[in-house]
Formats: sequence, C-alpha cells, structure tokens
Amino acid sequence: MKKSDGDKMGKYFQADGTDTFRLFSFTHWATLFVLFLIIVCIYIFRNTLRKARINLTARLVLAVMMVGSEISLHIWLWSINEWTIQNSLPLHLSSISILLSAVLVVTKSYRLFEFTYFAGVGSALQAMITPDISAYTFPHFRYIHFFISHGGIVVVNLFIVFVEKYRPTLTSLWKAFLYLNIYTVFIFFLNYFLKGNYMYISEKPVNPSLLDYLGPWPYYILPLELITLVTFFILYLPFWFLHRNKSKNL
Repeated sequence: MKKSDGDKMGKYFQADGTDTFRLFSFTHWATLFVLFLIIVCIYIFRNTLRKARINLTARLVLAVMMVGSEISLHIWLWSINEWTIQNSLPLHLSSISILLSAVLVVTKSYRLFEFTYFAGVGSALQAMITPDISAYTFPHFRYIHFFISHGGIVVVNLFIVFVEKYRPTLTSLWKAFLYLNIYTVFIFFLNYFLKGNYMYISEKPVNPSLLDYLGPWPYYILPLELITLVTFFILYLPFWFLHRNKSKNL
C-alpha cells in the first residue's frame, strides 16, 4: 500500500474527524433510509428467514455484528488514547442494549426481549435522530460504527418481532421501565464515584439533543422520565392495535 493510501485510510480512524456531523443532512437522511430499507426487507422476507438454516445463520450474523461493533469501538478508543474508565466502559444504555440484543438474537429469550424492545429500541431511535457524534460524518469509522451499532439494536429487535413473532405486552412495558430506572440509579452512583457521565445523567451531551429542551441539570431528568414512558407507549401502540383487532374478530 502506498503511503498516501495509508494517510487516506488513517483519516477515517483519526481521533478528530475532518468533517463535522450535520443534523438532518443528506448523509444523515440517507443513513436512516438505508436502515429503513433493511427493516422492510426483514419484514418482506420474514417467511424465508424462518427456515431453520437461514434463521440460524441470520441470527449468528446479527450477533457477531453487534458484539463486533462494540469491540471495534473499544479498540479504536484505545488506539487514539481516548479510552478512559470515566467514559468508555460499556455502561451507556446503548452499549448495554447492543450486548443484550446480541444475547437476545442467539438465545431468543423473551425476558431479554421485554427490556431490549422498549429500552433498547427507544434509546437507539432517539440516538440516531440526534446523534452525539459532532466531529464525525461518513465515511469516518465513528460514524459508521454509531449507526451500525444503534441501527443494529433496532434491526435485531424487529427481527425478533417479524421473524420470531414475539409480542411485547403492557406488563413488558412496565417491567422495562422499572428495570431501566433501577439501572439508572446504579449508574448515577457509579458516575459519582468514577466522575463519569454514563447515560448523560450527570450532564448533557455536547451535541444538540432532546435534553437541551428539558432544562438544566438535574431538572431535565424528570421530564426525561416522562418522555421515556411516552416513547415506550408509542412502541407498544402497534401491538395494542393488533390485540384490539384480534379481539374484535373473535
């Protein structure tokens, strides 16, 4: 490989991106559209994906993709000397959801699905709409990693919905909300001891986000609870309609 080629590749992995991320730019919309197409394809080919060998292969590929994306992030952070115990442990809700979604797609555990569908998909969608990646855009590694990992959470859980026919219940919603709050309390105290900001409950992210409209710290935490609950109900709404229509047809 020529030195110039190495320099070109290096800029896609450097600590600071050469181009800043622009919210709702063409690149941002195009990325979200690709994710949407993947989800549509999973729905269209759901019967094919239920065939034993294809199903196992698809689930293993998704699991490897999820775990691989998380490992690659830590390798990158380490390589640019940015890995710290205060910020880099896999404790953000996205990291936890990535790893739990990988376990979910392998084990097909309904208990895991109850949490990852609401907490994982809800947080991933919000993160992809207002990404916290100010210094990076396509084709930088961080941009690609961000959307593969967060998009993967959505893809995995909708794979479980469309292909495996899992359905969350209203009880699932409240269980997910309870578990998320228990985890948040744990992270709050951990942030205090580590002087970290996992889950952004010690301060707001640098990039523009929903939190900017919810007041200063710590007041934004309470309306964030309400928004989380509303998000969970929105995610449950399609299944409520399905259940209602089935009841009418009986």
